[in-house]
Amino acid sequence: MKTNHYESVIILNATLEDSQVDSILASLEEQMSANGVEITDIEKLGRKRLAYQIQKGKSGYYVIYRFTSPREYITKFERALRLDENIIRFLTIKLERKDLEFIAKKKAEKAEEAEKVEEAKTAEKDDKVETETAAELDDKVETETIVETDENEETKTVVETDTKAETTEEESKESNE
Repeated sequence: MKTNHYESVIILNATLEDSQVDSILASLEEQMSANGVEITDIEKLGRKRLAYQIQKGKSGYYVIYRFTSPREYITKFERALRLDENIIRFLTIKLERKDLEFIAKKKAEKAEEAEKVEEAKTAEKDDKVETETAAELDDKVETETIVETDENEETKTVVETDTKAETTEEESKESNE
């Protein structure tokens, strides 16, 4: 029994709840596995606007299955899709070697792009932390000890002053004298 690579795009009714969509997709996957189909990739594109109305609907839930299966199974699979009322359109195509190479190349590019985005986010977070640390150092509160002597006893008073506010405090003391 010869197997081929296939891609099937399925559009489900967009009015279905997410739990209903998941149950429909799970039953399709179960049926595929029971018939000796190896699912290589599942892409859930989600709800999208249709190019034209289908069954009085303007949007649909898109799912792409890539799988390897015997030729004989495709007719059974498409019949099951036709009988399901929640599936409004589907298209199954046989993938050639060049198609598989193209898909693998696109996946590698996507993974590379995601890695670059993750690195950029990490670098951005590091920059924010460095900026915050520098700002904290600028606004650091210094503690200085002022020793005041009374006639009978010596007392130490600890006063916290802000480095920026130090000059204004000195100016206000001078003006009070």
